[in-house]
Amino acid sequence: MADTTHGAVNAAHGAAEAAAHGGGHAAESAGMPQLEFSTFPNQIFWLIVALVAIYLILSRVALPRIAAILAERQGTITNDIAAAEELKLKAQEAEAAYQKALADARAESARISAEARAGIQAQLDDAIAKADAEIAAKAAESEAVIAEIRAGAVESIEQVAKDTAAELVAALGGAADEAAVNSAVSTQIKG
Repeated sequence: MADTTHGAVNAAHGAAEAAAHGGGHAAESAGMPQLEFSTFPNQIFWLIVALVAIYLILSRVALPRIAAILAERQGTITNDIAAAEELKLKAQEAEAAYQKALADARAESARISAEARAGIQAQLDDAIAKADAEIAAKAAESEAVIAEIRAGAVESIEQVAKDTAAELVAALGGAADEAAVNSAVSTQIKG
């Protein structure tokens, strides 16, 4: 233990002596060590070594990786643009096909509509012709019936007129000659 204490005292004494002797030297180096002109060549050497090392690391490792990433991105962008252009062309082709199909469908619709109209018009014309024929037949039949009724009515009227005239002559106190009554009524009916 005595040695330890003695060593500590010697160390403290040596430090005090160094401070007393080196006090003048410590005052000279009190500034920034990198600004001392005596160390400039050493600092310049290590600066050049550090810059060369950084340059080599960047040019051999970092910059090729960055260039590869940029090239990959550019390739991806170029491929995406090409794919977009291809999809745009496909979309334009699809739109053209859609427009053509729409125009064809409209034309087909117009054709079917025209055929349907023509068919309906033909059926309508047939139905009208049949209806006209039926109406004409009914009209002819009706005219025949009306003619029969007229003829029957004229005969009935003539008979009623003859009977009425004979009755009137008899009522007025005269003798009715049937031939004279018939001729008078016929003359009046004919006009």
